[in-house]
Amino acid sequence: MNSQELFERALKVTPGGVHSPVRAFKSVGGVPVFFKSAQGAYLTSVEGQEYIDFCMSFGPLILGHRDPEVQEEVIKMVNTAWTFGACEPYSLELAEWMVQNIPWLEKVRFVSSGTEAVMSALRVARAVTGKNKILKFEGCYHGHADALLVKAGSGLAGTAASDSAGVTAKIAEDTIVAPLDDIPALEKLFVKHGADLAALIIEPLPANFGLLIQKEEFLLKVSELCKKHGTLLIFDEVISGFRVALGGMAELTGIVPDLVCYGKIMGGGFPVGCYGGKKEYMDLVAPSGPVYQAGTLSGNPVGMRAGLITLKKAQRENLWEKMALTTSTFRENLKNLFLAEDVNFKVASYPSLFWIHGARKELPAQLEDLPPNHGDNFKKLFHCCLEQGLYLAPSGYEVSFLSLAHTPEVLDRALEKFSKAVKAYKVIT
Repeated sequence: MNSQELFERALKVTPGGVHSPVRAFKSVGGVPVFFKSAQGAYLTSVEGQEYIDFCMSFGPLILGHRDPEVQEEVIKMVNTAWTFGACEPYSLELAEWMVQNIPWLEKVRFVSSGTEAVMSALRVARAVTGKNKILKFEGCYHGHADALLVKAGSGLAGTAASDSAGVTAKIAEDTIVAPLDDIPALEKLFVKHGADLAALIIEPLPANFGLLIQKEEFLLKVSELCKKHGTLLIFDEVISGFRVALGGMAELTGIVPDLVCYGKIMGGGFPVGCYGGKKEYMDLVAPSGPVYQAGTLSGNPVGMRAGLITLKKAQRENLWEKMALTTSTFRENLKNLFLAEDVNFKVASYPSLFWIHGARKELPAQLEDLPPNHGDNFKKLFHCCLEQGLYLAPSGYEVSFLSLAHTPEVLDRALEKFSKAVKAYKVIT
């Protein structure tokens, strides 16, 4: 069966035909591609078409698809056990490695997704502070917990409104929404709400609504205001953790969060999440303390082994430095291609992430920096790339990822395909 036939079948049994909304190609139009296999930097569709993959499952695959070392350990684990629902050494080994390598991570708790990690960290923050409200930033995504599916309201600055059906106004009231990259606005919100704020949660590298790189000055002010008002600082490093550096953005900025949430890379391609931080806070989590959180498949041994082998290999090969150089070179080549072809696209990047956008600024930092036609222009470019065998995330507001498997040879081939795609884009625009 081809992708069209499979999608028609899926629509009959699954909302929108998918198990996560962006996969449905709603932002770019057309029928989503169904893939049957993957290896290295490549995906193969059910039709047998090969694609160079820049989506990389939205970030977890920093070594590429089915890295041989990781695959070997996964097969061993599958032949040993799938799940225990009991104590085992595999999650312990990963937890010990993380605590030993990340100084501000004193204790961790494994869960099964980034959403679970964030939801649990917020619960801990409320228990620590005795406060109810949280502050998030417009343009940052923290999973689909009710309290975080909110957007800035149309009334007073900082008010929030539901961004999803099924999220009540009462729940939205406990979330304050601030603009990114705006210190005066943030200071005003703390003056007004600081006494009630249990936590401020931020993607220190916002990468869920494009790549909105924040100035260090802004992140330092965030940390300063949290300390001043007794608000816990939570870094959501589900994407940036173990991708931009071993210690993520906390390492690169030198800002120590009270709690941090991880996911994606730390599972080596398997479903996993984690929250952790200071011992005094984490010891409030059951069974040590009164904050309840549990999960049948938390610390799944297959994901634990895949994650540990992935992280050890990345550390051994100094992968973060290599990926930063690779990404910088690829960004410059792609940027020069867009300039040579005189198309209105720019490329923002941060070690191993890049984002093709149409903003006037090279490095946009707020939602307001994006032009209203960005989505439509990307939609056209996306399909031109797809025709050439390049698979980008199917939304102009999703970032792209490189991996160890994106060798110079693969990226040279990708640039040739991008060149053909851009020429085709010019014809249709």
